[in-house]
Amino acid sequence: MATRIDRAQVAETALDLLNEVGLEGLTLRRIAKELGVQAPALYWHFKNKQELLDEVATEMFRRMAESLSAVDSSTWQSCLAGSARVMRRFLLGYRDGAKVFGGTRLTGRSYAGPVEEMMERIVAAGFTPSTAARAWFTVNTYTMGYVMEEQSVHPVPGGERDPAYDLEDRADRLKGYPLVIAAGAEFFGEMEAGFETGLHAVVAGIEATLLPPGAAGVE
Repeated sequence: MATRIDRAQVAETALDLLNEVGLEGLTLRRIAKELGVQAPALYWHFKNKQELLDEVATEMFRRMAESLSAVDSSTWQSCLAGSARVMRRFLLGYRDGAKVFGGTRLTGRSYAGPVEEMMERIVAAGFTPSTAARAWFTVNTYTMGYVMEEQSVHPVPGGERDPAYDLEDRADRLKGYPLVIAAGAEFFGEMEAGFETGLHAVVAGIEATLLPPGAAGVE
């Protein structure tokens, strides 16, 4: 039974519990039970659940940082796309991972090094610091939004498709609306292939709109 706890220990325990209980069940009381302490002990470290989620998201980033630093950076396109794939893989590894990670404020400075490295690679390819930041933010938000939808279809990592997203049932309900049926198959069918198609479109859009005129776009 734990007698002394710190912020890192609470965040690690919360993250380890996430696959079992999901975001809704990830309460301070449940975490305290796992740690063998009373719930009020956690309020020494976190004023509310949002502060806890900020720390959990930071721990998630720590766990993916090494993989982010190892992505292919031979071109800015491979750097951005590779970072998106790393993020998607990590978020899919945790139940409600995208909901936990999105909209949080990373704490401390542990995330700054990997982000600085990525920004340096993109700026070296001809982007300004401002357009490099916008490029990363665009890819980042696309990835989190896509994974959020993906985790609605497959709520448990590696688990079955939610029956609410059965494509045949959906097609039966929407007879007479062929384009809507086709859209659903595109949205909720082969989701990994869909992610790659969307990512390609996002990166191409970044090149068309954010890469400064005259920049070669290669390092």
